[in-house]
Amino acid sequence: MASHHPGHGHRHRHAFDLDVKDEKHMRKIPDRVLVRRLFGYLLRYKRRFAVTVVAVVLVSIMGLLPPYLLQVAIDYHIVNGDFAGLTLIATILISVYLFNWGFDYLRTYQMSWMGENMVNDLRKQLFSHLQELSFSFYDQSESGEMISWITNDTDTLSQIFVQGVLTLISDVLTLGGIVAIMLLLSVPMTIAAFSVIPLLILLIFIFQSRLRKAYRATRRKIAVVTSRLEQSISGIKEIQSFTREQDAIRDFKQANVENLQANVQAGKLFALLMPAVQMVGAIGTCIVLWFGGVSIIGGSITLGIVIAFLLYVSKFFHPLVDLATFYNTVQSAMSAAERIFGALDTTPEITDAKAAVEISRVKGEIVFAHVTFGYDPDSPVLEDVNIHIEPGKTLAIVGPTGAGKSTIVKLLSRFYEIQKGAITIDDRNVRKIALNSLHKLIGVVLQEPFLFSGTILENIKYGKLDATEDEVEQVAKIVGIHKFISGLPQGYSTDVGERGSRLSVGQRQLVSFARALLSNPPILILDEATASVDPYTELKIKKALAMLLKNRTSLVIAHRLSTVRNADNIIVLNKGRIVEEGSHSRLMKNKGMYHRLYKKQFKDI
Repeated sequence: MASHHPGHGHRHRHAFDLDVKDEKHMRKIPDRVLVRRLFGYLLRYKRRFAVTVVAVVLVSIMGLLPPYLLQVAIDYHIVNGDFAGLTLIATILISVYLFNWGFDYLRTYQMSWMGENMVNDLRKQLFSHLQELSFSFYDQSESGEMISWITNDTDTLSQIFVQGVLTLISDVLTLGGIVAIMLLLSVPMTIAAFSVIPLLILLIFIFQSRLRKAYRATRRKIAVVTSRLEQSISGIKEIQSFTREQDAIRDFKQANVENLQANVQAGKLFALLMPAVQMVGAIGTCIVLWFGGVSIIGGSITLGIVIAFLLYVSKFFHPLVDLATFYNTVQSAMSAAERIFGALDTTPEITDAKAAVEISRVKGEIVFAHVTFGYDPDSPVLEDVNIHIEPGKTLAIVGPTGAGKSTIVKLLSRFYEIQKGAITIDDRNVRKIALNSLHKLIGVVLQEPFLFSGTILENIKYGKLDATEDEVEQVAKIVGIHKFISGLPQGYSTDVGERGSRLSVGQRQLVSFARALLSNPPILILDEATASVDPYTELKIKKALAMLLKNRTSLVIAHRLSTVRNADNIIVLNKGRIVEEGSHSRLMKNKGMYHRLYKKQFKDI
């Protein structure tokens, strides 16, 4: 089987390290359950699977015929000088090879087709499911790990499970057929040929555990290489800023060398195993040759039978090795399957209630009533928080780092479920609003806006896919970025690069403002949306902020004074509790925490 080759260790890699423990003992889902679920994907293509199985059976049968036909040709036609009979056997033999080629092509193509479609189905299902999972799932998972599920693990299932199952059928049929024909031809010769099987079993037993460890080591080492590569690419700006290029090169080189050594070691073991198997096969061949020669001399067996036996013996050992190492090979597929099904079996923590309703229009009155929440329920981030925002008004939320400011806006969008209290929009509990509908009501502008690979036009229209170019230009003018975009060689068709890397931080923020304005949500959240913008750019977007906040309910997590002073109401959070509330002037007069934050953070503005 192809998957035994050491180079295939790369197929089993994933983005997180595997422990040295046996993967079987690490897994929680029984193999039989995983196999049953995997077969469910194959059986979506019942006709193709049936055709493939038939092709596998026919290839196996056709592969058994040539030695037998050769024996017939020698013993019944060559020895007797039967030219017509010999011609017939030669014709049949050519036909067998032609049929074998045709069915082998059909088998290989169908295996490839089913494997690729299985990967396609799994990837689509897994990706769709990941889109539905709650934020809490992503808090506990690494992006590299999830990428590996969709790429490496699904590919492993295609290459090992689909090919492995069908190759297993072929190997069992081939071995069964060889044993049956050999017994039919000569029981004594069969016993002589099988005298080396205990030696082969011992050989496989010795190599089996070592190969398992070697291949597991290759998966661990390639995981480290992948991790180093991912970190180096995503952190290239920091690496170059701190002149750590040589350190990154050294770390990657070390990981790469360790991966090389692991693969060389696996290759070394495989290079020892196959010649050893061939040696055992050669010993078996010699035994058959000697025993057969003696029998021919004694007149108890024909030359054709001995030659047929020699050919069958040469065919016997490779399927046996495949079957002996099949368990270890399948373990890789089962480990990949468990990771995939583990993700698919994860249910979203946040789902629509049975009585959830769709809402398209709201006045925008928001109330937090005695809300308590913690990402770990035993460690509250917010405690007994009470907030009331009147429709069309702006609430600014200030406080030290870790006070719970961003958590408030995440709860309003119901990205997490609160432990106590209630959150309502227009007197309707957010738990009773359909999630899709709720998220359409709320626009969000983050401190570090995310732009997708594509054009500026596509990124602005992400807030309203059916918007016209005139609408896009209008909002771009309002936020003050139209002039910049128009000055670009390709204008609105300019590609922003991965995550908007071809634009400055301020330009990315202005694009995100335009995107939010275009979607025109009744409720707007600005999560420190001007914190990453320089003072000059901030002056440019003051008017944009005024337009964004106009006639809509807004929550502004404030970092800059400009957004705080103009807010209708300000709350000050500290350690998950509201410690002050009021207008800017009132809070300044109180000379409490807000006054201290103002003096400390905004005194230079």
